[in-house]
Amino acid sequence: MNILLIGSGGREHALALKLVASPLCDKLYALPGNPGIGEIAENIGGISITDGEGILRFSREKEIGLVVVGSELPLTEGVADVLAAGGVKVFGPSKAAAELEGSKVFAKKIMSKYRIPTAHCEVFNDASRARVYVRQMGAPIVVKADGLAAGKGVVVARTVDEALAAVDSMLEEKTFGEAGARVVMEEFLEGEEASVLAFTDGETVKAMIPSQDHKCIFDGDKGPNTGGMGTYAPAPVVTPEVMERVRQEILEPLIAGMKQEGKPYKGCLYAGLMITKKGPKVIEFNCRFGDPETQVVLPLLDSDLVEVMLACVDGKLAETPVKWSADAAVCVVMAAKGYPGSYAKGDAITGLAEAKAIGCNICEAGTALKDGVKVTNGGRVLGVVGRAGDIKSAAAKAYEGVERISFKDAYYRRDIAHRALERLEQ
Repeated sequence: MNILLIGSGGREHALALKLVASPLCDKLYALPGNPGIGEIAENIGGISITDGEGILRFSREKEIGLVVVGSELPLTEGVADVLAAGGVKVFGPSKAAAELEGSKVFAKKIMSKYRIPTAHCEVFNDASRARVYVRQMGAPIVVKADGLAAGKGVVVARTVDEALAAVDSMLEEKTFGEAGARVVMEEFLEGEEASVLAFTDGETVKAMIPSQDHKCIFDGDKGPNTGGMGTYAPAPVVTPEVMERVRQEILEPLIAGMKQEGKPYKGCLYAGLMITKKGPKVIEFNCRFGDPETQVVLPLLDSDLVEVMLACVDGKLAETPVKWSADAAVCVVMAAKGYPGSYAKGDAITGLAEAKAIGCNICEAGTALKDGVKVTNGGRVLGVVGRAGDIKSAAAKAYEGVERISFKDAYYRRDIAHRALERLEQ
């Protein structure tokens, strides 16, 4: 069948690599794609990723058998609804179900109603009231923009002044526009973060291998949050016992609750978790594959991704095996100097073929072609993925790949997977 992938980042490149590996995939199109994806798929321009009708017309013209929505914006804008109504199979939740990511307030209400463990919170749209609350509660405290903010709308404030500054930024200065018109003030959870992605057809839930992201820009988890500087899987903090609790206390109650709400959820569910002393608690839900978690989770999937996605669309996940490798994978993000602030673009990238030659996956996130030369075109430029029999070997391979790649002022963290490695040394 012909498949259409919507998105342009490193996550979509990881998806593309797995989709084209399926014997069910005759041809892969990507909207809009990126230069790396363009090496294995046909990139499509001229259609907005939120133009449901335009995507539907294209899907009919090219006889698309499955549309895979990689990024969150088309889902929260209802693209999946338009495609499904037009008779096109689409992997991704409806607009109503995608509100889990589109509104943190909505997600909190669902978690409260169905007793899914999460941090206590209060919601504000008035800056003065929010400031009073911050001073009453003290720090540390977490300040979140209600809507979509490209992974940057969360501030973990270690001091009252930091929290007040975040409130002013979101509610007074409108840093995130309408996405920050309401803020969620959350209690600070102690523990270790992890990500659990899951396939679901609205009834059955099958979790993927747990992973752990590295949000902060600097080594030692210092500095401002980013979209993710690297990740690894499996994450040993999510023991089999913890994973069972995630399934019983979080994933299954949420999917059952969404069905009861009349908003059945199909596709990939992302649960961002804090593993506390009392067990796993939800930090956030996302309505799609994570970035850069996808870059390490999908290489470990032994089953046919297209077959699993079709099972989710058709309500047949319960009878479809989902098998995983016992290997480990590590992704190191190479970023442009200055990210997550301002950064340069247009610098030539070299060494990609050399990194691929030693067995690394290269997931392009912010690249472009200029006169036939691949150049930087974003803050997070590349994800370099190493796979091996264990975390230590996978990390070594990823960094070996990073050393072969070069562009002006390239920056990357040198401690990706440090928590897992520390556990191995204990």
